[in-house]
Amino acid sequence: MIGKILIANRGEIACRVIRTATQLGLRTVAVYSDADRRAQHVQLADEAVYVGAAPARDSYLDADKILAAATATGCDAVHPGYGFLSENADFARACANAGLLFVGPPAEAIEAMGSKSAAKTLMQEAGVPLVPGYHGAQQDNHILQSHADRMGYPVLLKAAAGGGGKGMRVVERADDFLPACEAARREAAAGFGDDTLLVEKYLLQPRHVEIQVFCDNHGNSVYLGERDCSLQRRHQKVIEEAPAPGLSVELRRAMGEAAVRCAGAIGYRGAGTVEFLLDRDGSFYFMEMNTRLQVEHPVTEMITDQDLVAWQLAVVAGEPLPLSQEQIRLDGHAFEARIYAEDPQNDFLPATGRITHLRCPPCGHGVRIDSGVCEGDDISVYYDPMIAKLIVHGPDRASALGKLRRALSHYCITGLPTNRDFLLRCAAHPDFAEAQIDTGFIPRHLNSLLAPAEQAALPALAAACVFTRQRAQALQTLTPWQCGDDWRLAGHYSRTLELQCGDHLHSITVSRQRDSNALNLQHGDTRLTAEVALNGDQARVRLDGHDLQLTLLEDAGSYTLFSGESSLHFRLVDHGDHSDTEADDHGSLTAPMNGTVIALLAEPGQTVSRGTPLLVMEAMKMEHTLNAPSDGRIDGFYAGVGDLVSGGSELIRFEETVE
Repeated sequence: MIGKILIANRGEIACRVIRTATQLGLRTVAVYSDADRRAQHVQLADEAVYVGAAPARDSYLDADKILAAATATGCDAVHPGYGFLSENADFARACANAGLLFVGPPAEAIEAMGSKSAAKTLMQEAGVPLVPGYHGAQQDNHILQSHADRMGYPVLLKAAAGGGGKGMRVVERADDFLPACEAARREAAAGFGDDTLLVEKYLLQPRHVEIQVFCDNHGNSVYLGERDCSLQRRHQKVIEEAPAPGLSVELRRAMGEAAVRCAGAIGYRGAGTVEFLLDRDGSFYFMEMNTRLQVEHPVTEMITDQDLVAWQLAVVAGEPLPLSQEQIRLDGHAFEARIYAEDPQNDFLPATGRITHLRCPPCGHGVRIDSGVCEGDDISVYYDPMIAKLIVHGPDRASALGKLRRALSHYCITGLPTNRDFLLRCAAHPDFAEAQIDTGFIPRHLNSLLAPAEQAALPALAAACVFTRQRAQALQTLTPWQCGDDWRLAGHYSRTLELQCGDHLHSITVSRQRDSNALNLQHGDTRLTAEVALNGDQARVRLDGHDLQLTLLEDAGSYTLFSGESSLHFRLVDHGDHSDTEADDHGSLTAPMNGTVIALLAEPGQTVSRGTPLLVMEAMKMEHTLNAPSDGRIDGFYAGVGDLVSGGSELIRFEETVE
């Protein structure tokens, strides 16, 4: 019997588990680090225990502190969420030794799937199909390359102990194999404490389809449909959906039964996910099994109308599964979009900073938001930069996709870069609408997905909204002479606003029609007429007879205008303001974000060619390599291995070769 449960995690998943536990009448205990003292999961729990400094190794990954917190607060069980200690067999055993129920599989099952190499051997014995590759113990880089050469390129290097895209590299040709191998080993060692690699044949245009399985202590095992997670960047999922489009009843059954065989082969218990690559000919191959609840589990909950966390708690308490395989029904279609603090225009680098404005779509009627942050919260360098998961459900794929687009269009976030516009473009892409998807979808369409939506009028609309807001503020003063707005005793008034949007400067002339609220806008060769009605942050704009609903948010002198299709971040430039002029960096290379320097790949005084890797830094569990911007010479490094550096700080003194 469980009466009190500790959630050994943070953020969105901790909030998710706390809500279900509370609904079931359980008392909840959260843990938190220095960075999370005021976090949402701390506020939601009945109790919260401090477990250490912000770096995860000093807090959320410190098993002894987590167990001490659970014991001190009288908990009966520990839910690990996902990430951190969720797939740590030693932690599962330590919970049992402390008299605590671990809400997850047995330690032996975690160990069986903890090594991708050993797992593939087990799956081969269980009759689960495998991708051709080498999963052996010989780890010399040249031996791995010999297997890759025999298979033929491209091949995929993967961390044997990892997941989530870390320690993973696609190698297109033999000359790139050894550098990719070294990079994958470093990332695997940093992320999982194990640099063992495996090498597999890289399938061209496969789909990533995973099966949700559940097993209890009474010999019952079921699969709850599948999820298509093919939309990925850097091997990390962006949009997931359930069920996978285009699967026949026979293929769904074959994949589901293979997943159940996989779970049975390791004596599984609880929630697990078996991931497959689905080839274009209908063949499918085992990739790995995640021995925990998945980030994308809500889409399965939406189409089955089941609470998978409640299932987890029932199983660990010794109860049988709530439903048999025959009782499980799939209803409608669901999507999940992961909203991240990241910059798609800069190789999707994670972003840090404070969320200054957060406007979300209304929940209910098939719209759900799972999040662990609120307006005013910080996204720090220490943890995953996810802001929220937006989940929608509809009676069919087309209606669910329409609901996803509309809900995304209502998301307004400022203070740091996000992938909101990128997600909108993915959801609006015609190939995605037709379910023409595979793991290469984003790389294949990247240029169009990164390009701004076709809204040439957006800068002009921004100028119209700012002009109207400033005029409204000015009219609150006492006299026309004190207003400083567009009032004139006689004559026509116009004003030119300059909007700095990244590297682009837009000059828009705004003039108000006499005896009318209509504005004439001149933007280059484009002439527009607009009427703007403001209500707080909301702007209703009539543009040449077309009504638009926009949101204008201001942050310390900068603005963001959100439309239903895209957003525009800008600041006003007044005469004499030259702050937009690019500073001469004297040939230095700077950190793209906060992180830790983990490798120097060149020496001071060394002459290098354009594209030569110079330095590797780690941020938010991923490696980022700084390359030489041109032919030149390394004059020196401003940071050494192990140094924590801030985004924008100089890292390398570089002198370009002048011909």
